[in-house]
Amino acid sequence: MSDRKNVLSVENATMQFGGVVAVNNLTMEINEGEIVALIGPNGAGKTTAFNVITGVYAPTNGRVWFNGEKIVENHPHGKMKKMYKGECADYYHETIEPTPDKITARGMARTFQNIRLWKSQTVFDNVLIAKHMRRSSNLFTATFRLNKKEELKQREEVLELLKIVGLEDVKDELATSLPYGKQRRLEIARALATEPTLLLLDEPAAGMNPQETLELTAFIGEIRDKFNMTILLIEHHMDLVMDISDRIYVLDFGTLIAHGTPAEIQSNQRVIDAYLGVAEDAED
Repeated sequence: MSDRKNVLSVENATMQFGGVVAVNNLTMEINEGEIVALIGPNGAGKTTAFNVITGVYAPTNGRVWFNGEKIVENHPHGKMKKMYKGECADYYHETIEPTPDKITARGMARTFQNIRLWKSQTVFDNVLIAKHMRRSSNLFTATFRLNKKEELKQREEVLELLKIVGLEDVKDELATSLPYGKQRRLEIARALATEPTLLLLDEPAAGMNPQETLELTAFIGEIRDKFNMTILLIEHHMDLVMDISDRIYVLDFGTLIAHGTPAEIQSNQRVIDAYLGVAEDAED
């Protein structure tokens, strides 16, 4: 049992779309400073799990805790409050459905399987726009530019962040003009600009060549160390997962089938069987 602070707890999360159960009773924990991987074959439910954690989907059942605070909950068949109207009893449940922006404001950021940069903006502006969510300005002060000190400070912080992630020399380039590996790096930098304590990476190595994947593996480790970051990632590239992860959770058809260290997962026959015939670059 780790004595590190718990950052994320997912408890009995289920996500059902009609008759399809995409995530089935998922429970997992991530502690401060860890890099944890969520893996599984194509269609295992990994991105759906991310969407539940980050507030994109309200789960059919279950709850999510972030830094000790319950941020997602739904229990339609669990505990319900009871209200009486005459002789009739109406049952209801309270559902916490935070929006992704509110969860980001609490300190959780994510990237996506398909890169989502602002195409018409420069590298610098892509990061600066993300930084704006931490501004204290209101509509009045923003309109009349009364918070120039804060704006200047944030621009300096963006320059420092671009220097740290190795993009300072291309800060004035359009985001989409960058090589693919640097676009991925920019997307991560943009997430870091929101000042998260937990970073979720959805297949960060997708579409990368072997050299770019090696560079990304080192980059993720540097992020953890430089920003004291906790990281949860989905990834199909097993070399990256085994090199960088402290612990690994494995999903198959929405159900957790294994959890352990990289060495334990590599020798788990059920995991090996689940991956037979699955292409490494298949999309979730």
